[in-house]
Amino acid sequence: MIVGLIADTHDRLQMVDKAIKKLNEMKVELVLHAGDYIAPFVIPRFKELKATLIGVFGNNDGDHELLKERFSELSLEMRGNFAELNVDGLKIALLHGHEEELLKALVNSEGFDVVVHGHTHKAEVYRKGKTLVVNPGEVCGYLSGKSTIALLDTDKREAEIIEL
Repeated sequence: MIVGLIADTHDRLQMVDKAIKKLNEMKVELVLHAGDYIAPFVIPRFKELKATLIGVFGNNDGDHELLKERFSELSLEMRGNFAELNVDGLKIALLHGHEEELLKALVNSEGFDVVVHGHTHKAEVYRKGKTLVVNPGEVCGYLSGKSTIALLDTDKREAEIIEL
């Protein structure tokens, strides 16, 4: 299965639309969002996504209750600050990553097959022992100048960064 990974959309609607279009083109069945949507008005854009979306909050997300409400209206899943998922036999941790000690502990524990996070806006894929660590970068493109997402291949246990 190909899983779409995104983070740090930061209300940049044009790039959110591009990300959704790309994820639909890639025929992903599941998208994991590592937080920092920012405002609830961005969530209705995900109506066009043809995949299941599971998300967590980021440190810049404002009204958590209204974000949850917008997610619920579209039958999307908001898990709070952390999600532990089993996808195609892979144990995946999903978090924003702004609590650096927590992120480091999750990665170093090697208790997960995949750790997905955002926050730094820096797209990267690396391994720490048996754990694949993926930061899909920033959909918004504000800090790096590049709008990126990632694709996780659960069969190959590999991920790649895609520039939009």
